[in-house]
Amino acid sequence: MKKVLVTGGSGKLGRAVLRDLVAHGYDVLNVDSQALPEPICRSVKVDLTNFGEVASAILGGIDERGGPFDAVVHLAAIPAPGLAANAKTFANNVPTTYNVFEACRLAKIKNVVFASSETVLGLPFDTPPPYAPVDEEYFPRPESAYSLGKLLDETMAAQFCRWDPELRMVGLRFSNVMYPEDYAAFPKFDSDPKARKWNLWAYIDARDGAQAVRRALQADFKGFEAFIIANADSVMNRSNISLLAEVFPDVPHKGNIATNSTLLSIEKAKRMLGYSPQYSWRNEVGK
Repeated sequence: MKKVLVTGGSGKLGRAVLRDLVAHGYDVLNVDSQALPEPICRSVKVDLTNFGEVASAILGGIDERGGPFDAVVHLAAIPAPGLAANAKTFANNVPTTYNVFEACRLAKIKNVVFASSETVLGLPFDTPPPYAPVDEEYFPRPESAYSLGKLLDETMAAQFCRWDPELRMVGLRFSNVMYPEDYAAFPKFDSDPKARKWNLWAYIDARDGAQAVRRALQADFKGFEAFIIANADSVMNRSNISLLAEVFPDVPHKGNIATNSTLLSIEKAKRMLGYSPQYSWRNEVGK
């Protein structure tokens, strides 16, 4: 399994995914409405809201950019709430995901990885989480049009897998994506713990996000599964116990909580995908 089509590879996380897959020997085609800003791999501009263009790309109908593809990684979307009108975000993201899933079905591709989001957990946690660390065991609680769209993506994936027992679809609930140059701001977060409470002080290094994509492609199960993807630590120097006591005093604790460990649990991803974060902002600040 070496030929992979990636949608949205021109974006922040997408570029890291492309670099990681190419470095690990994959033959990668980037499909995006935006040009790839650096020559990482072959790339073609496609309107992902147009099913004909999406199907043509995934079925190998683009001259000199043909398939067949062994797997598809779907990252393309308006990437967060508040970047466009709610209806535009929904009308772009959900049909785009359906187009990719349906084109994969027609192409008989059995391995699909797609970007879900930490927001389905209930972000920005104006309503406190049911417990901490949060995990995949409670039903999603979307609080925005963007997050509602991600829940519908996951729901579609589960039904596509019900239709085809040989299909594997993996939804990765990525946390807030960061590059090393973003880490200079992290030491200031301690001064106001409420400023980052919206995602329980979590983040994902883009390189570890890319690792999660690759491991999801290599996973050995069938059906649909969703995984929280965050780094192993929080963005804070303050201890988790102190932060929770101040900001979420009534939220029950679930299991042992280490001093600076992520409060978006990655235990399922570790167990089922072999995901193992390699990076931390603590090793980057001051370089």
